[in-house]
Amino acid sequence: MSALKIKPEQVKLGYAIKLPSGWMKHPFLSSNMLIENQQQLHIIKNLGLDYVYFYPEKSKQITEDPTATNLSEQEEIEFNSKMSEAQAKMLNEKMRRIEQAKAHRRDIQKTEKAFNHSLSQVRDLMKQVSGRPLNAITEASQLISQLVDTIVNAESLILHLISSGNKDQETLYYHVLNVSIVSMMLARNLGFSAADIKIIGIGALFHDIGKLKIPSQILRKTTPLTAPEQNLLKMHTKYGTDLVGLADTFPLEAWPVIEQHHEYLDGTGYPKGLKNDQINKLAHIVAVVNEFDSLCHPADPTKARSPHHALAYLYRSMKGKLDDTTMRVMIKMMGVYPPGTVVMLSDQRIAMVMSVNSDSLLQPNVMIYEPEVPRLEAPVISLDSDALTISKVLTIASLPERVREYLNPRAQVSYYVQGKPG
Repeated sequence: MSALKIKPEQVKLGYAIKLPSGWMKHPFLSSNMLIENQQQLHIIKNLGLDYVYFYPEKSKQITEDPTATNLSEQEEIEFNSKMSEAQAKMLNEKMRRIEQAKAHRRDIQKTEKAFNHSLSQVRDLMKQVSGRPLNAITEASQLISQLVDTIVNAESLILHLISSGNKDQETLYYHVLNVSIVSMMLARNLGFSAADIKIIGIGALFHDIGKLKIPSQILRKTTPLTAPEQNLLKMHTKYGTDLVGLADTFPLEAWPVIEQHHEYLDGTGYPKGLKNDQINKLAHIVAVVNEFDSLCHPADPTKARSPHHALAYLYRSMKGKLDDTTMRVMIKMMGVYPPGTVVMLSDQRIAMVMSVNSDSLLQPNVMIYEPEVPRLEAPVISLDSDALTISKVLTIASLPERVREYLNPRAQVSYYVQGKPG
């Protein structure tokens, strides 16, 4: 889309423009804007700019009020005074937003630190399962107990997107921590007791432990598996129960989670082809979350779905296989715009959802694509205190390359939970 350079004095109502100055050198929340009122016009003409970028294709017709341009000397003085006050208010509001963004970023950093600590614990205990199973179960129980305390006792929960540099060999660790956290949140929302939530957490943390005995070339294969490869992969549920059976401290109530997390209500799952009530209720919760995370992180990264589209696919395509109520509650819990979803805002800017609060699912915190701002300093704003809204969800494939690189939506989509006391 071509832009023309015009002088600030040439700007009119209805013009779509971009300011060439740095983000901190003007009071507007964005350098891109549609001129909709005299206040914007006045400020732009007094910023001391040599030119602005004008986008004719994005502009629209706005009828000017003739009385606004024919002011007496006294009226013009009053108008200029009001505009100066308005500019100062806008600048104060912008500074408030900047401080708010810094607070959001501090929250994100704190949560990422907690996530990385938990991931390190998962990594260590997974390596101990074969040689020191008792230690592994004890450490897993401590980790899950801490998370259960957060999930059960908080008045509301904030689900954060974690931008993690995933290594191929660590995919399993990210996956089991993701599934464990989201499964425990889902169990809470379904009304399960704290004791059951802990069982789900332990089971989910070890649900894919049997994959440690599956050759890595099968786990990482991006083309369809052969029938023998599929049969070997399906053995991971048996290998999993064999491994946790090495420790008599592993809770028996969590065994079905490891054994049955690939069973479907219609009997088409494995290893036993169980149906409906034959499937353990805790295992089925983990099955739903496992399907969701696998859609976000398939072996072939080019087939990865965004969290929003993964939830939509689950609900649309897995009816009869996964419990309808469980899926509906999960969709409500994750929000219409789960963390990791790329969206178009009402002012036409592109953003990625970073976190959702269980109290305000339609008003998440988003990181905005601002090309003139370094990615690590990108604005993170809360839509609950803003006139901005989400216009639509964007597919990853539709994003220009520069936007994909900036927002990095295909990075490992990991989640961590933060409690918000009442």
